[in-house]
Amino acid sequence: MPSLDWKTPVAGAPCWVSLTTRELRTAQPFYAQVLDWEFHDSTLGDDFVLARAHGRAVAGIGCCPDTGGPPPVWIPYFAVPDADGTADRIRERGATLAVGPLPLGEGRAAIAADREGAVFGFWEGPAPVWADGPRAPARVDLQARHAFEAAIFYAEVFGWAKPHSRCTVDYAEDRVLVQAGGHTVVTLRGGGVENDPDPRVRARWITDFLVADSHRAAKAAVAAGGEATPVDGLPGTAFVIRDPEGALFTVSDR
Repeated sequence: MPSLDWKTPVAGAPCWVSLTTRELRTAQPFYAQVLDWEFHDSTLGDDFVLARAHGRAVAGIGCCPDTGGPPPVWIPYFAVPDADGTADRIRERGATLAVGPLPLGEGRAAIAADREGAVFGFWEGPAPVWADGPRAPARVDLQARHAFEAAIFYAEVFGWAKPHSRCTVDYAEDRVLVQAGGHTVVTLRGGGVENDPDPRVRARWITDFLVADSHRAAKAAVAAGGEATPVDGLPGTAFVIRDPEGALFTVSDR
């Protein structure tokens, strides 16, 4: 990750989001038009840039050449105190460790997929400033087949609700809420379908960027070569957006 202002994030809580793309020159103008981002070089080389909005670090975009690897995807990263221990717990529970843990910038990172195929990452060490709770530039939600089964898996992996944890778990009807510092930082919902041909329906982690006008962002996405579909289930007005390479994210009114 780029070296900016760093802090030690809350263990178990999301601390960053990053897009893997096959072409930075395609991704940057799209996200600049849709989300009003500016891009800056990073300390991680020519294949990684930092996105900023209103002077704040928002996300990373990294280039992963098309060599048979995974398709472009938005990946949320969760803070962990011990990347190796987290990797062991993931493997022990039948999930997939795809990359790492590897040294990256001032920390160590890894990418995994849970038992339903939802892709996520985890990060050990200080992370760029990415505000918690309602001040965060994005919301991170899980669309799982069964929210409660997924909550058990992630609680065991990230230590949610343990006596020493700063993350607590609560239940609201068919949702599971993970809270830190009095704010909901993760929402787990059911209804995902593992092998559905429509990726919007599959079990997946959803990165939802909070914007001033989601209708404007949706129109900008279509004009820039993407797709936008209204979505229910998130507070306010929201759209699922597919970028020109197929990576999915949502925008919703702040």
